[in-house]
Amino acid sequence: MFVRGRYGHGGRKGYENEWRCSRDQSGGGELIDQGSHLIDLSRWFMGDLVLDYGKAVTAYWDINVEDNCFLSLRGSGGEVAWLHASWSEWKNLFSFEIYGRNGKLTIDGLGGSYGVESLTYHKMLPEMGPPETTKWEYPFPDRSWHLEYQDFKRAIAENRNPVGNINDAVAMHKIIFQVYAGQSM
Repeated sequence: MFVRGRYGHGGRKGYENEWRCSRDQSGGGELIDQGSHLIDLSRWFMGDLVLDYGKAVTAYWDINVEDNCFLSLRGSGGEVAWLHASWSEWKNLFSFEIYGRNGKLTIDGLGGSYGVESLTYHKMLPEMGPPETTKWEYPFPDRSWHLEYQDFKRAIAENRNPVGNINDAVAMHKIIFQVYAGQSM
């Protein structure tokens, strides 16, 4: 039915002088930084999405790019992705929730300062009320970059598109450019 995603960096002294806060070096602010990953994940689980609402704001840092972004994206079946990426989260955060009619998946943490990675499944019971909940934790090193690279190499050898290809990147950037251009709503 919908997803809700939050992704945020904590601040630190001198943050406003780092590369990610320079439009010339990064190409944008928090929307193109962590917001892009939330868009990609939403598209991964929901398919093609269009922008219903997007706002990129500078709420805290004295910088010329946004430090927070808010997005509402919609799928062809009416499903919604509600996303917030922030450079003023203060405590690093990753949370991605996938809501279905009969349950919910919650993915939290990324290891390190984001906390232990975990997947929680909330199964709606026929009588409703509190769901049956199962949680798995993954305190192991993150191998996702390695696995993605291995898929990329296999895709070349097999003459196929890798998982996550240029079409996904173009679709994600189209949403970002619409927000930057003020074409939402």
